[in-house]
Amino acid sequence: MKRILINATQQEELRVGMVDGQRLYDLDIELPSRNQKKDNIYKGTITRIQPSLEAAFVNYGAERHGFLPFKEISRDFLSGSPSNNGERVPIRNLISEGQEIIVQVEREERGNKGAALTTYISLAGRYLVLMPNNPRANGVSRRIEGEDREEIRNVLSKLEVPKGMGVIARTAGVGHTPEDLQWDLDYLQKVYAAIKAAANSKNKPFLIYQESNVIIRALRDHLRDDISEIIIDDPDVFREAQKFVEQVMPHNLKKLKQYEDHVPLFNRYQIESQIESAFEREVTLPSGGSMVIDHTEAMICIDINSARATKGSDIEETALNTNLEAADETARQLRLRDLGGLIIIDFIDMTPEKNRREVEKRLREALKIDRARVQLGHISQFGLLEMSRQRLRPSLEESSQIVCPRCTGHGTIRSVESLALAVLRLIEEEAMKESTGKVIAKLPVEVTSFLLNEKRIGISEIEARHAVQLVIVPDPNLETPHFSVERVRSQDTKPDQKSSYEHIPQEETGLTSYQRAPVVAEQPAVKSIHASAPAPSSKTQSGSKAGAPRPLKTLLGWLSGGNKTSKQDKETAATKAAEPAREQSTPTRARSGQRRRGSRDHSRGGQRRRDGSRRTDDQRRAGPARKSHGNRDRSSAKPANQGKPPSSDSGKTSSQ
Repeated sequence: MKRILINATQQEELRVGMVDGQRLYDLDIELPSRNQKKDNIYKGTITRIQPSLEAAFVNYGAERHGFLPFKEISRDFLSGSPSNNGERVPIRNLISEGQEIIVQVEREERGNKGAALTTYISLAGRYLVLMPNNPRANGVSRRIEGEDREEIRNVLSKLEVPKGMGVIARTAGVGHTPEDLQWDLDYLQKVYAAIKAAANSKNKPFLIYQESNVIIRALRDHLRDDISEIIIDDPDVFREAQKFVEQVMPHNLKKLKQYEDHVPLFNRYQIESQIESAFEREVTLPSGGSMVIDHTEAMICIDINSARATKGSDIEETALNTNLEAADETARQLRLRDLGGLIIIDFIDMTPEKNRREVEKRLREALKIDRARVQLGHISQFGLLEMSRQRLRPSLEESSQIVCPRCTGHGTIRSVESLALAVLRLIEEEAMKESTGKVIAKLPVEVTSFLLNEKRIGISEIEARHAVQLVIVPDPNLETPHFSVERVRSQDTKPDQKSSYEHIPQEETGLTSYQRAPVVAEQPAVKSIHASAPAPSSKTQSGSKAGAPRPLKTLLGWLSGGNKTSKQDKETAATKAAEPAREQSTPTRARSGQRRRGSRDHSRGGQRRRDGSRRTDDQRRAGPARKSHGNRDRSSAKPANQGKPPSSDSGKTSSQ
């Protein structure tokens, strides 16, 4: 059973986990203190044109100017045609410095690199992606294959797409009617109209439109028919999600549940430790093997080790089994950490060619559920596999971690002896300079101890050789490899000079980064656009796979075990709680009391709940009686629900 779990109890961190049973298969973490800029739309100003790069730099309000390649500039912002009789026109003749331009962030800032910008705006909806200034962008998502691809093309041909615009069908649009997609298209057109109006309201660089937060993105991009529940543990976020689902996909309102148990949501589904593994450098495989993930400036390197894996009958079988497990876990870790760019995987050496092909096939299958674009190579004779993955958002490392202040990201530091000798050489270099009267070195305590004891004679020789006073100060605020060497000229030395211990700086008492006032995020000019009407209630096309008759789908589910609780769920889950009376647009509080019933009654009840409008009237009439019965059951079933997973049929999930 697949679920979307949303943890929003801590305002400093919003977490969304997608689980299948109790296995985490996707993760998104957003820190409000680190606002993401990807897909945001800004009004900017061209500050510099670089003909050698065929690009321009744009001030869009950030500290570092963005990089705008010439190929990403729409004709709407060019002063002429980019070609003249087959010859390319210089970029300076087409755009000018100081020109105002509307840009969208295509790639976040990374290290010393500024954000990559584009003027080809794309607005993602539930079923479509609108390209308002790129009419050649009409198409279908690459993840849609086979008959579904032809079917969605036929639906797209029935849409009323304005001239000069393009649309791309998303995977969520498969099986839906033209009315559903047309509603989504009309909504995106309203958003773009508001963006254009806001862009004309100001001249200076500013934020026009901000991409939806992690909660809305998760519901928009991940909520499919195979998702049985969306469980949220914060009332405010629950109301926000309820409002969005009610407007965009009202047929999914019944899947929204509010979690109210005292046990943290992610602990209840046992995924907290799985999330922590995404922050670790080394990941353990089920058979005892391990994989080590290292980040470099150019690429990400993944090394597969057999470690304690000994299940195979020989070395080849052990290598194959470990590599197959690593293929599955690699695809999962790439999603959890959202690693992008060039990735090199060093598999354990395998001699048979068929084993290499089997590992490649396993990795390719595991990557099919990845939303990012992936290019996969073959395992070379050295056991290396090259692949690339699209960056959907800043990686987990970039958004949740900081560079180590001690090693500055190197991962290692110099030893005390090596650093002390390097400082001693630097001290002598400063002492050799003309007119040097004194050299003051502020060093970590352990480095100072090494120099004043093991290298005492060397220090005395430097003083005698260059007639310079050396002052070595132990600074408890410094840690290896940090130090400071200061040269004082002879004319700057004063008779009433300070003692050596007075050079030790006082401990800083300023506010830490956690105590400072939070940075106020820039507010977009376009905050929210409301559709004139909710999404059409018709969910899918008749005759399509997604729209098969519900009794048939139920029967197929019973035959395949889809409607049955898994063995693991049977061991950990309580009997489903009775569903209370509920309006279709507003989920109400559910009662957690258990009502024993046979599987037949439960199945018929499930069909009645799918019975359209008659369900609402029947439930409204039966509401008070069932409500009081739920109260009576809750008092008697309270001990049975302790420590059990939340009910999947309730409007608010609880196991009190």
